[in-house]
Amino acid sequence: MTRKRRADRRLDLIAAAHRAIIRHGTEGVHLNHVAEEAGLTSGAVLYHYPQLGELLVDAHHAGMERFYEQRIKRISGMRDPVEKLVVTIRSGLPHGPDDPEVRLLNELGGAAPRNRMYALLLTTLYDRQVSMYQSILETGAALGTFTLSDDSLVIARNLVALEDAYGYRITARHPVIGPDEAAELILAYARTATNNPLKTSH
Repeated sequence: MTRKRRADRRLDLIAAAHRAIIRHGTEGVHLNHVAEEAGLTSGAVLYHYPQLGELLVDAHHAGMERFYEQRIKRISGMRDPVEKLVVTIRSGLPHGPDDPEVRLLNELGGAAPRNRMYALLLTTLYDRQVSMYQSILETGAALGTFTLSDDSLVIARNLVALEDAYGYRITARHPVIGPDEAAELILAYARTATNNPLKTSH
């Protein structure tokens, strides 16, 4: 088996673990669940991941990439801070109530009080998201595009908190709060916080 194929197999196992966590819960998932999702024996899973805990952490980390790494990549070529802020807000919400990455984060959040590693993963994600927003806000203020109503750190933390709160409402199937409605509610706060109508050409 080549190194590349081994790397691909690990990615397959991470995806299988992701599905198993959503189905059985972070604290209810077992090695045989992951093996079943991957279509492999438990021994084959252990060949690539001798410790199930390491695989579960990798699965959670992979699920979180969308909410920081992918968002940073998406806005990296944008110059307009308004466009950056609007795109960042809209891309931080679930696509719908069955969004797998958000369901994974919900599972992680439920287990975090009893697992220090999961708590650290969530804390790191939160801090990186706050930093992401803070950078956009401060760039906009420096350009004169935004007039911030409060310290950039306060606004950034509130934006992440709103993402989390409305994201939960979406996955809890609130009857009148979907992705579009949640984005507009967060944007309403962002307009007040930046003193900018946040209108884009898209």
